[in-house]
Amino acid sequence: MAARIAQDNQWRFPAPEKIPAKFIVSLIAFEDKNFYVHPGIDLPATSRALYQNIRLGKVVSGGSTLTMQVIRLARKNRKRSVFEKMIEMIWALRLDLSYSKEEILQLYATHAPFGGNIVGLEAASSRYFGRSTDKLSWAECATLAVLPNSPALIYPGRNQKELLRKRNTLLNKLFSLDYFDKETLELSLLEPLPEKFFPIPQDAPHLLNRCIHDKGTGKSITTTIDLDLQKQVTALLEYHAKTLRASEIHNCAVLVAEVNSGKVLCYVGNTKADKKSASSEDKEDHGNDVDVINANRSTGSLLKPYLYASMLNDGELLPGMLVPDIPTQIGGFSPKNYNLTYDGAVPAWRALARSLNIPAVKLLQQHGLEKFHQQLKNLGLTTITRPANEYGMSLILGGAEGKLWDMTGVYASMGRTVNHYNRYGGKYYKNDYRPLMYLDEKVEEEIVPTPQKLGAAATWLAFEAMAEVARPELDASWKRLSGGRKIAWKTGTSFGYRDGWAIGITPDYVVGVWAGNADGEGRAGLTGLSSAAPLLFDVFGILPQRSPWFREPVQEMKQVKVCEQSGYRASVNCPQTDKIRAPINSEKTAQCPYHRIVHLDKSGMFRVTNECEDVVNMQHVPWFVLPPAVEYYYKIKNPSYRTLPPFKEGCFTYTGKAMEMIYPKNGTAIYVPVDLDSKQTAAVFEVAHRNPATTIFWHIDEAFIGSTQQIHQLGLNPPKGKHLLTLVDENGETLTISFEVLSDKK
Repeated sequence: MAARIAQDNQWRFPAPEKIPAKFIVSLIAFEDKNFYVHPGIDLPATSRALYQNIRLGKVVSGGSTLTMQVIRLARKNRKRSVFEKMIEMIWALRLDLSYSKEEILQLYATHAPFGGNIVGLEAASSRYFGRSTDKLSWAECATLAVLPNSPALIYPGRNQKELLRKRNTLLNKLFSLDYFDKETLELSLLEPLPEKFFPIPQDAPHLLNRCIHDKGTGKSITTTIDLDLQKQVTALLEYHAKTLRASEIHNCAVLVAEVNSGKVLCYVGNTKADKKSASSEDKEDHGNDVDVINANRSTGSLLKPYLYASMLNDGELLPGMLVPDIPTQIGGFSPKNYNLTYDGAVPAWRALARSLNIPAVKLLQQHGLEKFHQQLKNLGLTTITRPANEYGMSLILGGAEGKLWDMTGVYASMGRTVNHYNRYGGKYYKNDYRPLMYLDEKVEEEIVPTPQKLGAAATWLAFEAMAEVARPELDASWKRLSGGRKIAWKTGTSFGYRDGWAIGITPDYVVGVWAGNADGEGRAGLTGLSSAAPLLFDVFGILPQRSPWFREPVQEMKQVKVCEQSGYRASVNCPQTDKIRAPINSEKTAQCPYHRIVHLDKSGMFRVTNECEDVVNMQHVPWFVLPPAVEYYYKIKNPSYRTLPPFKEGCFTYTGKAMEMIYPKNGTAIYVPVDLDSKQTAAVFEVAHRNPATTIFWHIDEAFIGSTQQIHQLGLNPPKGKHLLTLVDENGETLTISFEVLSDKK
């Protein structure tokens, strides 16, 4: 698939396991007919050569055996002399006593010069004839057999007549020795000589560099790559690269592997250099030699499925549990969704399918940063090297770096876990979680009763969510591009639009794609969805479809009664319930916290208490009640949501907070923005109230500053320092928070 020239600028391939019989016959007939009978020195031939040289007064014959020529090659072709010839003869005798004839022939075939900068039979066969040695014809073997005799004088493309004469003489000699028939001779004499060099294939240059890094130089390495697939994917990548270059996105990489074996079938580490830029005056280098598959890049949202599966696995989450999606501040970190909107609350599976950022941060906060940090390292992410607190909550949104190799490998391990669980009757391979491999290495097949990392049930549910892809900004064209098959896939976009990722998996294959610029320069519009996903689906489109979808791991799941509205385990207050299949650990999850009993009057229009209404006249109704800030955004996206009825006049009593601060949160430090004229503007403070029509009175440091109704927002410009904000609604409920302003007025 690929090779690199040696450091001395010679094409020198590793020794072949077996030298073709045709070449051996041709070589011995031309160079050393007594090779198999002499002890490394052919005394009659040497004596005859010595006589001819003395008689003619110049060197016309060397009398060297193939064994002596091997010694001469080993001694770097020192200047010929009688003394040097004696040394060669002594060493040839030792070589013949120490090695078999086959080993000596292999040494010769590996190190003999074949003209130009070509050394060895394997390199010569590839450069002159474009094929491996086992496919050479009699004429081609005869050509290669005569070349080392005078490599500096005769090589393809020059002195063709002399080369043709020597080749044909040898072919006639082989015919006379009955190695082939008359027809083979005639056809062989008609074969043309090579006139130019065949290019060395470069179908996997980045994998070649990796092999050299991992295994060293001077070796022939057989990989797991499917060459036909490698070429097809390379063509697809170059097709998409043309579109990406129009947006100044110059690099792209694709990795394809089998799920069960972990064998890499395709390794395209980068796009080819842009010919236009290569011929331009500045000859700009876009880093096309960089192997992006093994490079550290910001992960974007690719870690979200790991978190989702981990929480399902640990009994901390159910697929439909509502997760808050509201403006959030954690220390100085304020995550935003890609579409800059809020849903109030969304089911966990839908948050994953839509790749919402704020719910992911909320889940990480619940799961624990340190715990997730350690889990990522256990899964096989070799780039997680810093302490958890250095990544912070941004870890889930691309605050860490990852390699396409590692990320694709973890997805493959997850799929392998589900496949093996079903294949082995509810058991696992001990080595289900392991890196991908580009060499055909044996993997220990030990079956164990429990999962080593993530269980099959949690993983299967994560794949189900990833296969839904309910993103409003995405049309249905991906189903057409992927051939309509079911694929679990995830995209990722790093901060600053520097990296676009897409990884997809089926029971048979995992495909990883990265797009961006190798130098880290961001581009507007560079997202995983627009830059990497189309190529991902095109690659799946050329892969065979064997298994329709992952089988549900029923033995590791149980039926759970859940609240239809909240997705939590149903409590006694949940009026509508459903039964779902969830991991066995799901009994650890909390019961629905959002349904509570509300006391209404006979009309059902007002809330009442026993202080103002007789109990016999009350209705006791279960009601779905979200926290004020969540409710504020949730009811905008969910018109069916019913807010709590107001209290009957004269019947108000404090029943829990009606207000919740959206910005700023209690105890946070804020900056008041500065406009283009260096004048300090106002920071927008915002609060949510269950009844927006209620009037709220605002105070800072006990000084009244205004009131709001319906839209509870105020633009405030407090001085630098610590302050106390007090909010009082018309019903007397109070909310107090502290905050600090870090900027001075200009």
